Amino acid sequence: MRVLAGQQLNLVPQPVAHPHAAVLETIGRTLDVVLEQVAPAIHADLVRGLKKPGSGRRGMTARQVVAVLVIKQMSAFSYEELAFHLADSDSYRRLVGYGLGDQPPSAKTLQRNVKKLRPETLEQLNLVLVRCASAQGIEDGQRVRVDCTVTASNIHAPTDSSLLDDCVRVLARNLHRAAALVGIGFTDHTKRARRRAIGIQHAARKAKRTTLYRDLIKLTDRTVRAAERAIVALDRAHFDDPKDVAMAMALAAELRHFIPLAKRVVAQTRRRVLDGESVPASDKVVSIFEPHTDIIRKDRRETHYGHKLCLTGGTSGLFTDCTVEQGNPADATLAVTMVERHQERFGAPPAQVAFDGGFASKANLEAIKALGVDAVSFSKRRGLEVADMVGSSRLYRILKNFRAGIEAWLSFLKRAFGLRRCTWRGLESFKAYVWGSVIAANLLTIARHQLA
Repeated sequence: MRVLAGQQLNLVPQPVAHPHAAVLETIGRTLDVVLEQVAPAIHADLVRGLKKPGSGRRGMTARQVVAVLVIKQMSAFSYEELAFHLADSDSYRRLVGYGLGDQPPSAKTLQRNVKKLRPETLEQLNLVLVRCASAQGIEDGQRVRVDCTVTASNIHAPTDSSLLDDCVRVLARNLHRAAALVGIGFTDHTKRARRRAIGIQHAARKAKRTTLYRDLIKLTDRTVRAAERAIVALDRAHFDDPKDVAMAMALAAELRHFIPLAKRVVAQTRRRVLDGESVPASDKVVSIFEPHTDIIRKDRRETHYGHKLCLTGGTSGLFTDCTVEQGNPADATLAVTMVERHQERFGAPPAQVAFDGGFASKANLEAIKALGVDAVSFSKRRGLEVADMVGSSRLYRILKNFRAGIEAWLSFLKRAFGLRRCTWRGLESFKAYVWGSVIAANLLTIARHQLA
């Protein structure tokens, strides 16, 4: 029936009879239990850096910040979208803990609070979450599977010419701000550097590219020297306005951050392009904005730019552990460590562990068996006998198929929780982003088990 004009609408919010609303309500109950143990650590993160945390306007609580992070990662919202849905959705407001008369925070406030959460705190939260699931009989930790994947940093595909162009553009932008503040003079090479970078991309001959590279390197060197002179001028300048003092200090810090990166980019370009040297991946800078980014090439396939993750999953679908690795360590170097971490978290080693073939080695098999694991399965035996690993061919097939299932869960993390690409800046934020995705996925998995 149509609503007639002037008909009074119901002022009392009605329960939402939808499966997703039931999932959110179940997640909220789980958060209430888990945060009893982790709330002090989260609160310490939120007040970190504040001079008088007990004064001023009331901020977001530990539970509200975690709930906001879960909604964001679960729904792939931007902060603007998140602010809208908190204001619009009664189910999301109940999960976060806002009543009818409460005004949800702005997008800026949401971002500021979520980014305060340290990765170590989120790792602790996930540990308590997994133990809570274990107490409820959802996950016993007796049969686990371990595999690695890659999460990309939020950067463009790196080339030497594009990196040099980035260096000139960023340094020149800060030089313009410094010139307006202290009146220094410099030559802006931004447009010329962009033309050289585009010319390198379209050059058909190596000799032409080399000539363009020489000029682009020269422009970058000139811009770096101008930035170094600007730092001296900013340090020596005297200002009456405290705002100008703060701006000068910020500009100098920004230049000091980018100048060493620009010099590294110039050095690696000279070695590779002009000297014909093969530069090791560990010596390369692939982004001046995310310099922590690693170069990761898996099985001689596509090259990835981000960080390698090693995850442990159980039979319930929960991810019981996760590590963000530095560089591109071989899978075989991580096998024993992941089992030891599992033993620390559950108080006992798992009875059965399933690995991908890249983790296989005789030394790993012996070390893991020595920890008390009964059955260790590698999907590729690499010279190992089935009898030495698991004892029977039937159990080996079971564990091999069990390990294959983690691929679907990794795809679930990447597709539904944003783990394909991290959009936060900095290494610590990268790790926090990863843990945020893992926690959101685990909360959803626990809710589905409880509602089943």
